[in-house]
Formats: sequence, C-alpha cells, structure tokens
Amino acid sequence: TMINPMKLMKMKSDWILIFELYMQFPLFLNAIVRKGIQEGTIFEFKVTSPDGQELVTNMRLSSEDIELWKEILEAMR
Repeated sequence: TMINPMKLMKMKSDWILIFELYMQFPLFLNAIVRKGIQEGTIFEFKVTSPDGQELVTNMRLSSEDIELWKEILEAMR
C-alpha cells in the first residue's frame, strides 16, 4: 500500500502535539525502539473509560508489521 504524504505530514504534527502533552509516552516509545522490536513481539492495548470499563486487545507482530513500523518511523523523521 502507498502512504499518502499529506496524511503522513498531518500524523507527524499530531504526534508532536501528543508528545508535548504526554511526555511519558514518547519516552516509552523510545525505550521500545532502543530495545528493538522483533517478530513475535506482542503489543497489548488497554483503554479504561471514566466509569471503569476496560477494553483490552493485543497483537503479535509479524515481519511485515515490523517493516511497516520501520517505514513509518523513517518517514516521520
């Protein structure tokens, strides 16, 4: 799939805003990148609503996922 350059630029500005608002998040992402992401790594996502309801899911990364991750990181530099 082709990456839309305009959407990528918007994503970059949105990420910068998120990083400015939530400083711990970029530190967390940097730690992940430094450690290295390997095939088989599991990402788990948990969202808790104000009333305490939780939604949780996870995904095991394939080699294709890792290549896409690298392309996105490179494009956002």
